Amino acid sequence: MADRALPPSDPRGTLPGEHRPEPGEPTFEVALGRLEAIVGRLEEGDMALEDALAGFEEGVRLSRRLAERLGDAERRIERLVREGGGLAVRPLEAPPGDPDQAPPPGGPEDPEA
Repeated sequence: MADRALPPSDPRGTLPGEHRPEPGEPTFEVALGRLEAIVGRLEEGDMALEDALAGFEEGVRLSRRLAERLGDAERRIERLVREGGGLAVRPLEAPPGDPDQAPPPGGPEDPEA
């Protein structure tokens, strides 16, 4: 099978139309760690009101940025799967009770087998 060329990307690995991190913007993992630290401090409840508000505002900004980056990653995965030729695009995690996740008929968990 011939390799299909992907659309051109910039050196930071983004495709056209995707979020491009600003220079100096933290990685996804660093931003997530910062968000988790902010949430932890807010949950402790021992911050001054102004500090709590500033932390909450930063947390909202981080959350939005992280959600945007996750959306970009999901779109990239879907694009790669679509370009893979005939593969179905499915959610990365199926909800509980999803019939697509059931074992095939006649398998070890099939009571009729």
